[in-house]
Amino acid sequence: MTSERRVLVHHDLPALVGAVAARFITKMIDLLEEKPEVHIVLTGGGAGTGILTAINESDARDQVDWARVHIWWGDERWVAHDHADRNERHAREALLDHVALAPAHIHPFPAPGETADLETAADAHAATLKASASDGANVPVFDITFLGIGPDGHIASIFPESVGARVTDRSVIAVRNAPKPPPERLSLTFAAINGSDRIWLALSGVDKASALGLALAGAAPFEVPAAGVRGRRRTVFFVDSAAAAEVPAELISREY
Repeated sequence: MTSERRVLVHHDLPALVGAVAARFITKMIDLLEEKPEVHIVLTGGGAGTGILTAINESDARDQVDWARVHIWWGDERWVAHDHADRNERHAREALLDHVALAPAHIHPFPAPGETADLETAADAHAATLKASASDGANVPVFDITFLGIGPDGHIASIFPESVGARVTDRSVIAVRNAPKPPPERLSLTFAAINGSDRIWLALSGVDKASALGLALAGAAPFEVPAAGVRGRRRTVFFVDSAAAAEVPAELISREY
């Protein structure tokens, strides 16, 4: 299977989230014509939540058969389900509570109090992923995985030069002492993320330009985790003009 990698530049953040939301709805309609269910991985952050809000506000939102959609997350903060820091809460408020998703198809990471500790939570979520997979795989095939990129190049909660950046034999890791608060988190690993058919990375702002440039230049994933993600079919970087400041012109809107 040939994997494509592309960079699509938009004028600003509102243009970016609107374009990605429209693209997502169109792709979802197509996917649901081809298969009985689809699996989507969500991300947090301003761009990620903005895209979900734009999907919710779209006139085409209900053309998606949401009852056949499974929702997962790339990472989560180790806080209560209704905590203001929780990616799950932001996603529910922006989109999930407004569409006809089957409750059993929403698969949040565990929260404190549901397992003995953070490591047990990672094991429990790995088991949930495996139970939803087929053919002995550890994770289902994610049709679309959304990711953001931090100014330091981190994706999900895989941070530069962290233990998690070297894990190859697990689908979920417990993260302690994250360099940004809150320090305790749960995250998918590269192995799980790169099992996705399509990875869509959305980022905006000049503070992301260096990380994006390094990722596209082939930096070591241990140093710039964004360089280590690659969808099985394609990987698309949706960026605004500020974040694209260090992207060579020949890489924009082209496969490479």
